[in-house]
Amino acid sequence: MEAALSPTSGEDYRRLSLWWDGLPDPITVREPLPGDIDVDVAVVGGGLTGLWTAYYLSEADPGLRIAVLERDVAGFGASGRNGGWCSALFAVPEERLDRVGGPGAGSTMRRAMVDTVAEVGRVVAAEPIECGFAPGGTVVLARTGVQLRRARDEVDAARRAGIDEGDLRLLSASEASAMVGARGVLGGTFTPHCAALDPARLVRGLAAVVEARGVAVHERTTVRAIRPGAVETDRGTVKAPVVVRATEGYTRSLEGEARTLVPVYSLMIATEPLPRSFWDRAGLARRQTFADHRHLVIYGQRTEDDRMAFGGRGAPYHFGSAIRPDFDGDDRVHDALRSTLVDLFPDLADAAVTHRWGGPLGIARDWFTSVGLDRRTGLAWAGGYVGDGVSTTNLAGRTLRDLILERPSELTELPWVGHHSKPWETEPFRYLGINAGLLLASRADRAEERAGRPTWHARALELLVGS
Repeated sequence: MEAALSPTSGEDYRRLSLWWDGLPDPITVREPLPGDIDVDVAVVGGGLTGLWTAYYLSEADPGLRIAVLERDVAGFGASGRNGGWCSALFAVPEERLDRVGGPGAGSTMRRAMVDTVAEVGRVVAAEPIECGFAPGGTVVLARTGVQLRRARDEVDAARRAGIDEGDLRLLSASEASAMVGARGVLGGTFTPHCAALDPARLVRGLAAVVEARGVAVHERTTVRAIRPGAVETDRGTVKAPVVVRATEGYTRSLEGEARTLVPVYSLMIATEPLPRSFWDRAGLARRQTFADHRHLVIYGQRTEDDRMAFGGRGAPYHFGSAIRPDFDGDDRVHDALRSTLVDLFPDLADAAVTHRWGGPLGIARDWFTSVGLDRRTGLAWAGGYVGDGVSTTNLAGRTLRDLILERPSELTELPWVGHHSKPWETEPFRYLGINAGLLLASRADRAEERAGRPTWHARALELLVGS
């Protein structure tokens, strides 16, 4: 079992991320499970998946007895540390969803994700949850000729799939630069289906909303095992006919789940608040989220208080799917993120970086995000978001509501419902494979920049991850 942060007070959680550091006073720590209890639905995991599930269940049936069990505090994991992209991105390509769910399944899933971004916006306005929700869309830049060809290919494929300019369009160099004033922009793509937000304020606000509805949120309660009809914790046993596993990158800590999802770290940095003169040049006037078409993923946003929050992959996978607090920081990766950010925006060379953080996200062996309920056992699950979970967790919560309440709907027919990924390989094979993938992604970007064309590294990466 991995060590928790184990702070002495709620205030110590501020070091988890920029977002946690900006939470209003005081940061409270809820009471743990008081002992053995009986409920209708037990939710394991106090992140966005678990809380959205509790939110929609309590809305649909206020009489349900629901308990959320969290080893640390609500939002401790990826839900409170991510890049703050509430997007329509789904980890599984549409053509693959068509193969699984039949022709049209991919486009149905895409429309469901588009609707989900709007649904999150509706909820945060209605409750209200003050999380800086800004639906400015996403710009993905092209800064090399290879990246520009990749952007064009993406838009061409979108047109063949019936996706029009209202959902995804190609940007000229001048159009892309007007949105994101980065160096060396040759073009890019734009989709309106994304909102920047503060994820810690979203997840903590959602926890407060469900608690006010009568949902029991028990923090500092370590779940050791999930079995049909019960959850075993260090504080007692929770009996429930339905148990939801919503543990994402921490799933490997549960008995029997060591190879279900692997925790892969994504790290971030944030600058000091930046002056208007910088933003006049950098753009992001509508707080568009941004990335580029490289292989080794990067992502950024302009925060509500005018910082640049910027992250990316590159941190190593740790042997045995290990998770430790010291893995949240990696000087090599954080320094590389700063160099990349300065390469994009040279004016930031002298800007102070005030926050460095990171945390694990969850990936299934086939990179296939899934949600489901085994009616025979009463065991439900959702996860494997591959870093696209801020919005997908909401769709998971609404889908689990319908599955648990035995309410057939369009959501329960989506192609990710009921998908089972095969387990990850035993060590050392997954250690070697995952880190080889990270190395290939980095080398593919460097090789393309030198050669001015796609290289074998990118194809090898596709074969390795099975895309």
